[in-house]
Amino acid sequence: FWLKEAQASSFAKIICLLATMGEGGFGKGKGDAGKGFKGKGKGKKGKGKGKGKGEEKEWQPMTKLGRLVKESKIESIEEIYLHSLPIKEYQIIDMFFQPGTLKDEVMKIHPVQKMTSAGQTNRFVCFVLVGDMQGHIGLGSKMSKEVATAIRGGIIAAKLALIPVRRGYWGSKLGSPHTTPMKVHGKCGSVRVRLVPAPRGTGIVGSPVMKKMLGFAGVADAFSATCGHSRTTENFMKATFEALRATYAYLTPDLWKETKFVK
Repeated sequence: FWLKEAQASSFAKIICLLATMGEGGFGKGKGDAGKGFKGKGKGKKGKGKGKGKGEEKEWQPMTKLGRLVKESKIESIEEIYLHSLPIKEYQIIDMFFQPGTLKDEVMKIHPVQKMTSAGQTNRFVCFVLVGDMQGHIGLGSKMSKEVATAIRGGIIAAKLALIPVRRGYWGSKLGSPHTTPMKVHGKCGSVRVRLVPAPRGTGIVGSPVMKKMLGFAGVADAFSATCGHSRTTENFMKATFEALRATYAYLTPDLWKETKFVK
């Protein structure tokens, strides 16, 4: 008897729970007709994949580097690059750059298809470029079923891949640095990209994609040479990105430590 009574009470609790979930909790219901635990709730209390736009939550860092940045223990992003620390949270980049400083641009969106038993599934790959025109550039890509989601993910990926770009002079060191400090090379797939320093006022001698990328990096003058199937925009951008990354890979004499002679 007590077993039946316990079962009846637990069944009543479940009925009450389902009734309270009617406003879209875990169910597919739009309003008062929640349909179980598996749906995409669109109601007021949607805990599933609810589409209600709530307020932006405060950033809670998940890494030690993120906590140090939020507590203002690290003052500039150059300190992170100096110690080659991996950046795992895009909010770290947002903390160092004022809103509007870091510009982003969608370089390419192309659809890809996969054949399944149910038919074709279409997805979109988005390549995004971010930069501050002052020696920082990032390139990221993201694939998603929706274009907007791909763009959003591409911006985050580009921020996480942000790198410093070293700039230098061609000839006399007058004014601010304007070109690459040395000849640099980058490759991806069959594409080979070579950047050569150019005199002030030359501009970027290269394709529109090259001009956009070097402009985001803050390089005003440069010659370029490419080899391979450079019409493949993705590989061309990645090769240029690797060439810009190589500017800080060289240890030139002006970066040597000062030698202190001891008698």
